Amino acid sequence: MSRAFVFPGQGSQEVGMGKDLAAAFPAAKQVFEEVDDSLNQNLSSIIFNGPDEELILTTNAQPALMAVSMAVIRVLEEEAGIKVSEKINFVAGHSLGEYSALTAAGSINLADSSLLLKARGEYMQKAVPVGKGAMAAILGLDIESVEEVASIATEGMVCQVANDNSEGQIVVSGDYLAVERAIKLAKSEGARRGIILPVSAPFHCSLMRPAAEQMKKELSSIVIKGPTPPIIANVTAKPSDDPEEIRGQLIEQVTHRVRWRETILTMSDLGVTDIYEVGAGKVLTGLIRRINKNLLTDTISTPTEVESFISTI
Repeated sequence: MSRAFVFPGQGSQEVGMGKDLAAAFPAAKQVFEEVDDSLNQNLSSIIFNGPDEELILTTNAQPALMAVSMAVIRVLEEEAGIKVSEKINFVAGHSLGEYSALTAAGSINLADSSLLLKARGEYMQKAVPVGKGAMAAILGLDIESVEEVASIATEGMVCQVANDNSEGQIVVSGDYLAVERAIKLAKSEGARRGIILPVSAPFHCSLMRPAAEQMKKELSSIVIKGPTPPIIANVTAKPSDDPEEIRGQLIEQVTHRVRWRETILTMSDLGVTDIYEVGAGKVLTGLIRRINKNLLTDTISTPTEVESFISTI
């Protein structure tokens, strides 16, 4: 048996996530307190109690999702004695989830991860004026078809693949008008649907270059260690454990696509049999099942799920 932990990205947040975990386990409660202290903000109150319009803000959602994931990891390690470095073969995260994965694997410490994600959310939000950019999910076309559609739709603007989530579920990002054109073109090519996503900015495309430059500065002074286990990186869908390579990949991922489908295929090729989504929601679990039905998948978020996982080790 070969296990992997994967960590969710923005969109998986929900008011009340992690609240039962913090109530049940002192180690989980401590994580939320440490994140609050690092940010000098009562983020845990927003996570547990809302309001939703505060939690969904990019600057809050990103560190909040990481905090919930790390609360699970801290419980496993400190209260159950299950070390990620010993029991897990690979980690990966979807977009901001890559920071959660690196934190879980001991590559970045919790305080730095909190501050980096707060900054990342702020820079990504400010990179493009509200209304100028958009993202859209294209359903029912393969990656090659969506790449061609995005290329044709640019017409001097930006439109590119942002998330290769699974076969038939691909997200494009860029200038609003170009993304609208991509939806129309995709439908003419046989796509089932093209849906503008309710996001605040066009993530993972070249319009995010100002945010990438800012993150380069933020990451330059952060200590990054080799993760144990290795991470499968968003931008390459290949294993990495070199700190400087990881630093560069975290900068690149701001403007480059999340290669999630390829990441799961890589894990499968490397012998992974069981994949656990650690933290809020079940978005990645659903995608993984579409990518490779032979992989065993489960989620670890609630106290019951934590206890269930502990019983399998």
